[in-house]
Amino acid sequence: MAAGERITVHGLIREADEVYGTSVVWSKRSIMCSTVRVTSYRNLIKHESRWRAGDHGGDEGRKEGPPATAGGSDRNMNSLPIGIFDSGVGGLTVYRALHENLLNEHFVYLGDTARVPYGTKSLATVERYAVENAQFLAARGIKLLVVACNTASALALPAIRQSLSIDVVGVIGPGARAAVAAGKGKRIGVIATESTVQSGAYTKAIEKVDADAVVIERACPLFVPLAEEGWANEEVARTVAETYLKDLRSSIDALVLGCTHYPILRQVIQDTVGEQVELIDSGEATAREVKSLLKEKGLAGSSSGTGALERQLCDDLDHFYVTDAAERFARVAERFLGSKPSRLEAVEVWGHDELRTH
Repeated sequence: MAAGERITVHGLIREADEVYGTSVVWSKRSIMCSTVRVTSYRNLIKHESRWRAGDHGGDEGRKEGPPATAGGSDRNMNSLPIGIFDSGVGGLTVYRALHENLLNEHFVYLGDTARVPYGTKSLATVERYAVENAQFLAARGIKLLVVACNTASALALPAIRQSLSIDVVGVIGPGARAAVAAGKGKRIGVIATESTVQSGAYTKAIEKVDADAVVIERACPLFVPLAEEGWANEEVARTVAETYLKDLRSSIDALVLGCTHYPILRQVIQDTVGEQVELIDSGEATAREVKSLLKEKGLAGSSSGTGALERQLCDDLDHFYVTDAAERFARVAERFLGSKPSRLEAVEVWGHDELRTH
């Protein structure tokens, strides 16, 4: 099968207004596969045959098909993966933080690379994309969903939570709470994409925790291509950072990295604002809150007995999906994480082509 060849398999993708409601609609979908993971194409065929035969088991102990119920079933929820989605590759920094903080967990990641960027889309479109992504991951059997995309976290969390019956964690709330805890002088800076800054989501979340906090938000759009091109340590990155941030040196006590790409430029950002400013990685803050939530809900994974500390980023216990440009995703993943995903599939995520008016 040639790379990028379009093939149609009758993959069972959940499509319902209420994903875990009593009325569930199943539809046939067209799946894009490439040589990135040819064996996964065979697995899709195998899983469909098993579903039609009434065997709802997963591949290699995984729950690749849809969960029997939401929030509770006769399956061991603790052994299910954590779902993560982002509009593209930036969410890999959140994946890394989760992986490093949750050694006994495994993950299913969806990068919606066909529809990136979300920041230029309307509220209704971002909500629709986010719900479709959430349902795609829920259909693969996850115990919790992390919305790694700041734009989706800012605009679509209520819609996502309404569509699922599992816990959903965004990155803005954890980042805001960590910033308040660190902002000793109550002066907090936030750097993010233009859409996230325009939404005012971080300011609202910070003021919800501490009404007296002084928040300065700044859009830094050029940080995204610098991170993806691997120029974090080049002089151009320092020049751009100086232009964006030099006036913040004496104005803030803590700085939230409010875009998933920005941790890649952490050192140049720290050098620019000075060591006296504490940097807050929203992904790391989210990982800590997810760890606490899993413990609180009794959903934390247990050691497999095979040596959890031997886990590696992007190993074959974690499954990655993208909606386009799988080869580029793999290259950027290697740049961000030091290794390419062992299990990577290109898929199409579709849903109802409906726009709500607000």
